[in-house]
Amino acid sequence: MIRTLAQAARWIDEVGAALLFPKADVTMPSLWDQVHGGPTSIRDADGKFVAWADGMSFLWGAKDDLSGQGLACVGKHLARMATCVTPRLLPALVAANGEPGDDPVADAIRDLGPLTTRQVRDVTGLTKKEVDRAIVQLHRKLVLTNSHLVEQDGSWGTLAHDLVARKWKLPKKLPSREQGRRELAETILRNAGELTAADLRGVVGWRPTECAAVLDEIAESRDEDGFRIWVRP
Repeated sequence: MIRTLAQAARWIDEVGAALLFPKADVTMPSLWDQVHGGPTSIRDADGKFVAWADGMSFLWGAKDDLSGQGLACVGKHLARMATCVTPRLLPALVAANGEPGDDPVADAIRDLGPLTTRQVRDVTGLTKKEVDRAIVQLHRKLVLTNSHLVEQDGSWGTLAHDLVARKWKLPKKLPSREQGRRELAETILRNAGELTAADLRGVVGWRPTECAAVLDEIAESRDEDGFRIWVRP
């Protein structure tokens, strides 16, 4: 089981990309399963919350420290979930899924540096709902990512967001989109063992035909119950 930040960073580097917490229909490993596994909380016979499971306090702090210390890129970058990505995979991920981020939220962070959602609201005049929606979209487009935790009096602190290209040293020339998609798909297939096109789409968000085409380039497939399943080489 993972018990230290260094162990977490090494494991993320081994798998390339992982969810912070598992999701049943997403074929990616999760850091939580390496820290504890099983339910995230303890509940009584009536289902009432009793306490967080062992390891939750570590993981809750680790998700911020991993990005804050530059050990892993953390954000809602894959599967619309909080994910941890090893820095070495970032060029492929940005090449595969990166999109332009012409948005007042991105502009504010580009001009002023890492900002919390409250700070973004203050400088843009946007509502909380507008800012929250924009940040989720900009994480998915690989424009923004988690930066660091900003301590606040009387609270748990709040997360600051920064530009991916500023937080992480990306190469001046990224791989082509096709190369990036192959490397990303290879990483996901290697961890899963086997995938359908729908499985891959659930992680990366590409169209089903695009997922099938990329999988055809990197692996052999078999037919099973009317589905094509690609198998790790």
